[in-house]
Amino acid sequence: MSAAKLGDTVKVHYTGKLDDGTVFDSSADREPLQFSIGEGKVISGFEEAVVGMNPGDSKTTTIPSDEAYGPHRPELVMVVEKQQIPADVSVQVGQLLQVSQGNGQTVPVIVTDISDSNVTLDANHPLAGQELTFDIQLVEIG
Repeated sequence: MSAAKLGDTVKVHYTGKLDDGTVFDSSADREPLQFSIGEGKVISGFEEAVVGMNPGDSKTTTIPSDEAYGPHRPELVMVVEKQQIPADVSVQVGQLLQVSQGNGQTVPVIVTDISDSNVTLDANHPLAGQELTFDIQLVEIG
């Protein structure tokens, strides 16, 4: 049996947890995640953890933020006046919004704070700055 290597398409079951044990994602109740090692479709630390595993192997790996979603970047947090939010949008903390940039592209942001006059928007990935722990089981190398 050959171990998973760069270029292989693999199927894995996983459970992702934060430092406090909170599960943020899991494939337990669905089909295994399929990806090709080296294509960059999953975070680099996750790909690296699968390399060398054989079908049926399980492991737990901790991935530092720089190999996951990167550090939390303060420059991606912005405070805007409430009046800049369209009147038909009722914002709530934790809500995901799309912000249009000058070049026509949209960026997903999360509402992190609301005051009487301002709304704080964070364009960082929700898991940025977090160390992530994954329980991984390699199901198949295809």
